Amino acid sequence: MRGRSLAGRKLVDTLVRIASALAALLGLCVLGWILYVILSRGIGAINWEFFTELPAPPGMNGGGLANAIVGTLLITLLASLIGIPLGLLAGIYLAEFGGRSRLAESIRFCSNLLMGTPSIIVGVFVYGLIVVPLGDFSAWAGAIALAIIMLPVVARTTEEMLSLVPNSLREAALGLGTPRWRTTLQILFKAAGSGLVTGILLAVARVSGETAPLLFTALNSPFWFESLNEPIGNLTVTIFNYAMSPYADWQAKAWGASLLITLGVLGATLLARTTLWLRRK
Repeated sequence: MRGRSLAGRKLVDTLVRIASALAALLGLCVLGWILYVILSRGIGAINWEFFTELPAPPGMNGGGLANAIVGTLLITLLASLIGIPLGLLAGIYLAEFGGRSRLAESIRFCSNLLMGTPSIIVGVFVYGLIVVPLGDFSAWAGAIALAIIMLPVVARTTEEMLSLVPNSLREAALGLGTPRWRTTLQILFKAAGSGLVTGILLAVARVSGETAPLLFTALNSPFWFESLNEPIGNLTVTIFNYAMSPYADWQAKAWGASLLITLGVLGATLLARTTLWLRRK
């Protein structure tokens, strides 16, 4: 009986290992397929004019997406400056101070609710909160919408990563007379640095491809922006418009913009991972 039971457990273990390996291989194949299609169709649209010129009028070939590239970088930067610090502070409170208090549990519930909320709902919310009262679409509205999407991702990741740090590090630092805030920033953040960076990159990667909230907040523009209080060009809405157009040149530029976003996210991930690895060395 023991021999058969042991043989059965080994068989189940082997089957689970094989199924897990096949699932991972399938995911890698799908990812490779997506990257191949984006690269093969988008590389032809990448040239000097793509980065330096404004979009051409409908039906005309040429031009570029310079304003949309700058607009995307600006909106993402503004969203990061708003969402990442707030998310880190929320995560620190939940992991180090909140515990199981009612306030902390309420914050966790709201954070989980926001993570599952469709991005278009966030866009409609910011539209009613900012765009309607101000009477116009703006880069600020788009940045605030993306920051709301980033906030729960950074907060929950920060809480989870800080919770994994051994309590012995906290006790040692506090026993030496280190203030609680310095213990968190200089010791706990250093110990959980890789996970925190991963969470931040996940949040940035998520908002980098968002279209729906920007349709209701920043909208789009084929021209250079003069202030942050007006509609601003961005890659995601441009991809949406160009991909649905009947013009082959616009469709090619939509693939090129998709490739640019993909390479930007991959490049930021590799840069962050390389920086952490060099610091450890």
